[in-house]
Amino acid sequence: MKLGRLNHVGVAVPDMADAIAYYRDVMGAALITAPFDMPEQGVKVAFVNTPGEHDTAGTQIELIEPLGETSPIAGFIAKNPAGGQHHLCYEVEDIEAAREWFTAQGKRILGPTRIGAHGTPIFFLHPKDMLGQLTEIMETPREQH
Repeated sequence: MKLGRLNHVGVAVPDMADAIAYYRDVMGAALITAPFDMPEQGVKVAFVNTPGEHDTAGTQIELIEPLGETSPIAGFIAKNPAGGQHHLCYEVEDIEAAREWFTAQGKRILGPTRIGAHGTPIFFLHPKDMLGQLTEIMETPREQH
């Protein structure tokens, strides 16, 4: 199994409009995707695109806002009212091979493989097994958001 590039850093936010304004007005981000709901995951998502070397896509910031009180992000926001870094997401070529490899390494996988915000399969690894960091593993997307 070979770990790919850091695709995005997930940042939980209490208010999507405020977070977009911050990245646009304070951080000078030029490309921010329109927010979209992912009811199956209980979140609203928008991506802040950062430039990479030689006009390639850089690492994205994934803004995630809870959709209702039962959202998995709602508990994070309750503990961190201003929001904050939620997870790191790395790409892999083959999601099932990665799942098998992490399982063989004794890493705990949180839930089933499912489709993420980029439209590709993802799964999460328990923070206690990943140096204290919630880690998302995603299959490399064919097209970037």
